[in-house]
Amino acid sequence: MVTGVLPLYKPRGMTSHDCIYQLRKLLQMKKIGHTGTLDPEVDGVLPICLGNATRIAQFLTADNKAYEGVIHLGTSTTTEDMTGEIVEEKRVDDRWSRTEILAVFKSFIGEVTQVPPMYSAVKVNGKKLYEYARAGIKVDRPSRQVRILDLILNTDKKMFVEDIPFAVQCSKGTYVRTLAVDIGKQLGYPAHLSSLTRTRSGMFDLGDCLTFTDIELLLEKRQFEAQLIPIHEALKEMPRLDVDAATMQQVMNGAVLDKPKDFKNQLYTVYNDQGECLAIYKQHPTKPHLIKPERVLS
Repeated sequence: MVTGVLPLYKPRGMTSHDCIYQLRKLLQMKKIGHTGTLDPEVDGVLPICLGNATRIAQFLTADNKAYEGVIHLGTSTTTEDMTGEIVEEKRVDDRWSRTEILAVFKSFIGEVTQVPPMYSAVKVNGKKLYEYARAGIKVDRPSRQVRILDLILNTDKKMFVEDIPFAVQCSKGTYVRTLAVDIGKQLGYPAHLSSLTRTRSGMFDLGDCLTFTDIELLLEKRQFEAQLIPIHEALKEMPRLDVDAATMQQVMNGAVLDKPKDFKNQLYTVYNDQGECLAIYKQHPTKPHLIKPERVLS
């Protein structure tokens, strides 16, 4: 069975589920999963887990992300991006210098509170917000804390009026659409996100991604599997614990282990002496001197 992580370039106009469907047809396999959805109008990096690598999908979603996009001032929409209906319009009479825009950007770096868009998959009382939105039902949306690691202008322009190209690095769960709207508010105008590309997801960069055309050509040449990222490589940024042959059998049976001296309250990967990732372990909930398996991979 084909196993590994595929850094896919998701084109605009396709949902993440469309990509899974297309890959299942191309690869003739069912065991495929993505590591977090991208909106249909967003293109860019979408890591896909194939075969046994689907077991690590949830651990790849927690990684930081990077995007490039354009904030359009003067118009807000129901979806906070270019696909929604216009809610408010205001003629943009101001002009801003790079210094002024960067000062606004700087105020968003660090921990920020966001209210998710109504057209999002966040659940309230068991239903997704976009389901309420489509039914015309207003509900209170829970705020969330996210982290903006970096936010810069993605252009050499010196003056700005309606369109502001930007690049952002942010934590999991950040709504870049909402960031665009909030920046507009600080500038005194309604705003929406007019375009967005995800340029990085964890260790996967846009330049590493394969298009569907690339995949078809690699399959014809029987070189596709060689392009996949092995499980141990996809998890290399996690702390690592190497075990001997006897302990390996315990790990594969789901046994608890003594906590390593340098263990912090985080996930650890466990490897055998052949360099194979066997499992992902975490702190035992009731026994502080032990760690327990979160996911056995072998």
